[in-house]
Amino acid sequence: MRIIKHGISILLLIFIMSCSNKDTLLNVEVFETSASGNKLTKITDFTLSEVSDSITILPNQKFQKITGFGGSFTESSAYLLNKLSEKNRDTILQAYFGEQGARYSLTRTHISSCDFSLNNYTYAPIEGDLELKNFSIDEDRDDLIPMIKDAMKISKDGFKIVASPWTAPPWMKDNKKYVGGKLLPEYYDSFALFFSKYIEAYKKEGINIWGITPVNEPHGNGNNWESMHFSPNEETTFVQHHLGPTLEEKKLGHVKILGYDQNRDGLKEWVDVMYKDEESSKYYAGTAIHWYESTYDFFPKALQYAHNKAPNKYLIETEGCVDSEIPKWKDDDWYWSKEATDWGFDWREPEKKYLHPKYAPVNRYARDIIGCLNNWVDGWIDWNMVLDKQGGPNWFENWCVAPVIVDPDKDEVYFTPLYYTMAHFSKYIRPESQIIGIENKNDSLMMVAAKNPDDSIVVVVFNEENKPKGFALSLNEKSIGLNINGRAIQTIVIKK
Repeated sequence: MRIIKHGISILLLIFIMSCSNKDTLLNVEVFETSASGNKLTKITDFTLSEVSDSITILPNQKFQKITGFGGSFTESSAYLLNKLSEKNRDTILQAYFGEQGARYSLTRTHISSCDFSLNNYTYAPIEGDLELKNFSIDEDRDDLIPMIKDAMKISKDGFKIVASPWTAPPWMKDNKKYVGGKLLPEYYDSFALFFSKYIEAYKKEGINIWGITPVNEPHGNGNNWESMHFSPNEETTFVQHHLGPTLEEKKLGHVKILGYDQNRDGLKEWVDVMYKDEESSKYYAGTAIHWYESTYDFFPKALQYAHNKAPNKYLIETEGCVDSEIPKWKDDDWYWSKEATDWGFDWREPEKKYLHPKYAPVNRYARDIIGCLNNWVDGWIDWNMVLDKQGGPNWFENWCVAPVIVDPDKDEVYFTPLYYTMAHFSKYIRPESQIIGIENKNDSLMMVAAKNPDDSIVVVVFNEENKPKGFALSLNEKSIGLNINGRAIQTIVIKK
């Protein structure tokens, strides 16, 4: 990680602050979410705890620019929104995209069906239709497209959309099924055309697709739900000789192609092939990653390697969620407690089970986002925005947790602590902001700093321990003493 672990003596700093006037105090606003009950609550009492440390912001140390933060439009989420009252539907969309809400700026959606769809479907169901004359996005018109359009109406600054297929149409694959199998080489051109048809169809609906990935999780998912396998060489061949040229020919070359789109442990193998040379790299705009390899490790060395391999390309987390769990309903404590388990807790091979202990969902989100930002990741996208009390609906019954849980039968909405955790980043660290350096003496606090386009500086601090922490924050010879509760996330906005 790039945070430098040393600092000024805190006693000296507090002494200097006590002797200073207002001209030496930082002008800050502080917002906190905590296990004790704060929910993006504005903090005005800056009383220091007994043990304090110094944190110095280094604005001249500049790293990656931020693309955005957000969540995913899925058929499951859109279907649930349509089952709620107009009031609650609007409340949720305002909470995600409104100026008073999380202000999501980077989102994802699926191309054709995924596990969080109500059934299997493809936009090109007719076997042998190589020119895709029967291509249609009608399956998305009832739920998915209206959700995206309504979010667009609410969002003042707009948001980018990354779109991913979980599979090609089954007839293009060697096993002729939605689940598993590989894309047959004779259909590479047709599948490339499939992307351009999708982008053009959505554009006609008034929805611009910013980026795509060739397939979600090319290693597969254990042959459980929609999937299609690509090796690094196969995907790069598809992108280099088929997908990239097709988008270019259709005047869609502005749409970003993000390669890979799976767990970080496989990054080296993939980026070595994707960015082998100028020709292989030409059409890749960046790399997409997921977090499911571990509940606690964000794999900083792998992230650094991927960045160094292609320093001018995007590195975006496109999916992460609390998986293999049924959401806890109106139980904030659970989200702060180390009781959650994931797929690897039960199913991982013995030698890698250590990567999947029980964990606290809030801790996992905060730790992962901060760890990613401190290791060159420029965007972070959550999975479903809305799920029901069962963790669905989805056709495979692959139950997961979302930041917002609803009971459509009773028309009730529960904003979990995960919603507020995401908002600590998405609301305050805006697109085109730049990650900057920090000197941090306290190993028990995770933190990241960014400078926004409006010149405000944002520091997000995470205290995983039970006891509160006091610290002095300094920037350009100005300082202020602050305090963060135990088990808390804090966003500090430093204004000019």
